[in-house]
Amino acid sequence: MKLYSSKIPVIAMDIVRALTVDGDIETSSPREVEADIEAVLKEYLRMERDLTEKAKDRVEAMGGTRQDLGRFKKQLADQRNVGTGGESASYILNQLNAIFMRSPHVEEIFSDDDVIRRKCRKVLERHMNEDGEIDKEVRDKIKNLQEGTKTWEVEYARVMEQVKRKHGISE
Repeated sequence: MKLYSSKIPVIAMDIVRALTVDGDIETSSPREVEADIEAVLKEYLRMERDLTEKAKDRVEAMGGTRQDLGRFKKQLADQRNVGTGGESASYILNQLNAIFMRSPHVEEIFSDDDVIRRKCRKVLERHMNEDGEIDKEVRDKIKNLQEGTKTWEVEYARVMEQVKRKHGISE
């Protein structure tokens, strides 16, 4: 699952719509609540980029391999109590629940945290799982090439960029 910065406004809008339509939260400023959600998601992306850069620096300094990058990133994330990879959705959901409680734009919360988390998770997963669908589309387009070859790698990257542009997704 991957969070794309170009999807953040859509995710925020969908979350606010899901929570207000069902009466889970009450707000007279839905756009402001969307801005609060966007802030949480953008901060998560910033922290993830920072972790990746610090992990790359550590790998480079130690002369490690690509597998080491993931291990170092996980260690750094654990030190900072930031969820990455499969834990990213849970981390983001905790942050969203906290912002709903603190936001001056959320007048009332009528549902339990678990109900709100479930609804937000559904929206997050729908948007963050696009990565798998995009990967499948790319692989379908280059299925005539032998996976693992240099040609496949180059073509995969080129077609991935085309498909992301087609779907309006940017990093």
